[in-house]
Amino acid sequence: MSKIALITGATSGIGEACAHIFAQQGYQLVLLARREDRLEKIAHHLTAKYGIEIKQIVADVRHNENLSAALEALPEEWKKVDVLVNNAGLSQGLDPIDKGNINDWDTMIDTNVKGLLYVTKIVSNWMIPHQSGHIVNIGSIAGKEVYPNGNVYCASKHAVDALSKGMRIDLLPHGIKVTEINPGMVETEFSVVRFKGDEDRAKKVYENLEPLIADDIADAIWYVVSRPKHVNINDMLIMPTVQATATIINRTP
Repeated sequence: MSKIALITGATSGIGEACAHIFAQQGYQLVLLARREDRLEKIAHHLTAKYGIEIKQIVADVRHNENLSAALEALPEEWKKVDVLVNNAGLSQGLDPIDKGNINDWDTMIDTNVKGLLYVTKIVSNWMIPHQSGHIVNIGSIAGKEVYPNGNVYCASKHAVDALSKGMRIDLLPHGIKVTEINPGMVETEFSVVRFKGDEDRAKKVYENLEPLIADDIADAIWYVVSRPKHVNINDMLIMPTVQATATIINRTP
């Protein structure tokens, strides 16, 4: 069987772009996402275009019991995952800590931190018997800096940064690579989700500048994964040219 990549949050943005690039490279795919209709559409398109096999898993990474059952139900040959892309993640709200919405906090922590842990525990145990594998965690510039009103989202991505370092140590004896990819501004559904469907407010985030796009990040992920066995890219911070830090941005008039 060809190599297998498992991608979470596979129906939009960076996850969808990763599905395309791995399919193009001949990988069989396990695509995990919440939105069944979009998952089916993407899987159908990639299967038809590239002639690969795809397993679809409709699950929310926040719900460990359902997630575990869905993953463990995969046929044994599909558990020989070579690459895990922990992409599922989101931001909710942009409020100071004293006005924060606790439901938003729970959603971010449960998705960005606990969901990543749930998936990683299962898949790393599939990789260990083969003494190989590559785990790619999608972090953020928010995991390297803290910015006003970013509090809990930044904390969740700082956790991803720490977990990536910890995983790299823990999985070293098993020959499993761990990479963290940290994007700056990427124009995806990110801001629409953060602002809970307010597309006008989301558009303003990217006004008068050229942000990264999902394909830029997927291309970097493919570069990382395609290195020789003895090479690992531990950490990559990717910014659009117009962005120096999380908050210092050169917008054209």
